[in-house]
Amino acid sequence: MTLIYENMLSSPQETFNLGLEFSHRISAGAILLFKGDLGAGKTTCIKGVCAGLGVRQAVTSPSFTLINEYRGRIPVYHFDFYRIQSEREAIDLGLQEYFEGDGVCLIEWPDVLANLLPKKHYDFHLNWDVDYPPDTRHVVIYAQEE
Repeated sequence: MTLIYENMLSSPQETFNLGLEFSHRISAGAILLFKGDLGAGKTTCIKGVCAGLGVRQAVTSPSFTLINEYRGRIPVYHFDFYRIQSEREAIDLGLQEYFEGDGVCLIEWPDVLANLLPKKHYDFHLNWDVDYPPDTRHVVIYAQEE
């Protein structure tokens, strides 16, 4: 893995802006994994990515539906696997078809998928930092090359 970004973000707007700026680096086939504590900004960052990809509809975390599909310049597939307990459940959703499709996959709580993920993807780590003022997040992004 290659470290491509590390910073402290002090507001939800900065987290959104990070996603917005990062959207300009990706194209169809990109897979972005979002890891971190509850409330650390995963969905906020995803909203920024979606805005940068031209999504106009409301972006919400698919905690209960597992997958939200959005239309922008390219299709966007937003997954939330917080409630998924096994790889089999993810496979049954047709995950591989999404990975091989013509869109961008944005995945919250991807740890259960470790053995299913394509080698090429981005890892976003968003975590609260208790040594800084409230709302401060430590964000690190890695690129996993093939």
